[in-house]
Amino acid sequence: MEARKISAWKSDYVVTDRGREIATWDKSTWKSGGVFTLEGRRHTVRSNAWGTKYTMTDDSDVVLASAERVGRKRWSVSSGGRTYHFRRKSMWSGEEELILGDMRVGSVRKTNFWGNTVEVELPGLPQSLQLFVLAVVLSKWAAESSAAASSGAG
Repeated sequence: MEARKISAWKSDYVVTDRGREIATWDKSTWKSGGVFTLEGRRHTVRSNAWGTKYTMTDDSDVVLASAERVGRKRWSVSSGGRTYHFRRKSMWSGEEELILGDMRVGSVRKTNFWGNTVEVELPGLPQSLQLFVLAVVLSKWAAESSAAASSGAG
């Protein structure tokens, strides 16, 4: 799966799987989170005020997945009674790795410095859950970028 930024001026991404467009991530303008539609179903991603917890809900506002400890070295996603563990590859890397035990089995990573394209390789996760993880990671990166920009403005 691949996500490509729609334009340099917006934080929205078009998501493709094997070259076929499957969703668009519409980032919320004023807060962390946003919306994507997959197979005709709208999914809303929201975070708490600190951006450390996220939920994904459907049109009925039923929670389908949640993410905990986002922004930490190790964080997790829970859905359907299963928990998936992630870790930031390094302090200097934007790559987030899906781990099983202590072994890397997948990742979400920028394919270039500017972050216009993001590669999502999360084997074993349902497509909607892969999009949720992508949305969480994109939101985390956007928050980090905003924080870095505002701290440099002083």
